[in-house]
This record gives sequence, structure tokens and C-alpha cells, in this order.
Amino acid sequence: DLAALDAVRASAGELAGRHPAIDLLILNAGVMAPPLGRTLEGHELQFGTNHLGHFLFTLLLRDNLRAAAPSRVVVLSSAGHRTSPMIWEDPDFERSEYHNFIAYGQSKTANALFALELDRQMAGHDVHAFSVHPGVIMTDLSRHLVPEDLDLLQARAGAGGMTFKSTEAGAATSVYAATAPELEGQGGVYLEDCHVAEVEDDEMATAGVRSYALDPDAAARLWTISEEMVGQSFDL
Repeated sequence: DLAALDAVRASAGELAGRHPAIDLLILNAGVMAPPLGRTLEGHELQFGTNHLGHFLFTLLLRDNLRAAAPSRVVVLSSAGHRTSPMIWEDPDFERSEYHNFIAYGQSKTANALFALELDRQMAGHDVHAFSVHPGVIMTDLSRHLVPEDLDLLQARAGAGGMTFKSTEAGAATSVYAATAPELEGQGGVYLEDCHVAEVEDDEMATAGVRSYALDPDAAARLWTISEEMVGQSFDL
């Protein structure tokens, strides 16, 4: 349960015992656009589940990843990151008005920033990290969406509407990130449609990665805040 850090610690401990060396870690779980909710520790549900749970889980397995080097971590971000940078003054929506897609966007920006900083800190151990936009796939991830949410997504998609992928096609970029030999040494990048995405800061664009999701200073800041939130520092 990524929304309960004690459960994350227990799961990571069990997995570490079973698999002393971990070649590939794909962080695919998550929630999208639910009503305002809180994790067991009181963090906004999407930020806590999509980022903090994965942050802690991955770093508890750092020795296992180093033991398997060269190894890779694939962090599932989303084009949804384009809806919000990090909200540094109130990441848990304790004082500001909650909007489900703004909170989702922040959590997906956090995923990209985590991959960037994780790669920076672990590259010396031949462990690389990538963030991925899988595409729009009709899975149970969308269970919280209401008609107004779907209208908003369609409006952002423009005249052509949304292009949906099959589950297999949606998994393709994660598999590419995990296995492509041409990505050797290119960690920290954001991938979409099985290629490294271009930086695109046009607010109406539907492809590419916003520059704020690849900001190394923001990535380092998020790392420090995340350590404080999970109550544990990590020496990599």
C-alpha cells in the first residue's frame, strides 16, 4: 500500500530478502484525479501515493539495485505533468483549494524530478533512472473520472481528440526504458512513444516534457523535502 509508509517499508524489506539483486524496477502503480484524500501519514493522496511511496520503496532497495548493476529504474510519469509544476508552498493542499488534476499533475512532475535526481545520485553505481509517459490507456486508473473531467481532457487534446493506446502499446515505452541498449548512460531523461521527449513549454502542447520537470535544482529540492516527509535520509 503506497499510501501507508509502514506498508511500503514492509514490502521493500520482503522484496529485498527475496531478491538480493534487482536488475529492473518499474514504478507503475498510482492513482489519478480522485476526490481529495489523505495517506495514512496525512499527505495529499496523489502526491503521497504516486511520489512519496515510490520514493521510499526505491531507496529502500538501493543496495539491491547496486548489486545488479548495470540496472535501471523506470518511473511512470505522465503528460499530466504538464498541468502543474511542484507547488512548493503547499504540496499537500493543506491551505490551498484542491483540484484533482492539478494535484495529479504535481505528482507526475514529482515522478520526473525523482527520476532525474535518482539518476544523478546513482549513476556512479551504474544504476540509471528514467521517467515515462505511457500514453492514454483505458485502465482502472481512470475509475475516479467524472464527465466533467473527461470534458476537460478532451478540450486539452484539441480538435483531434485523445488518441488511446492498447494496454500493450501503453507498456511499450516502459519496456523501452527498461531494455533499450541505446539508452545506456542517458538516465534522467523523460520518454514518450519509445523515444526521448523534446522540451516543450507551450501550455497547449500535448507532447513533450515541460522544462520544470527536468530542472535539476527542483529535483534536488524535492529530494530533500521527500526525505523529510518520509522521515528518513539516504546515503547513496
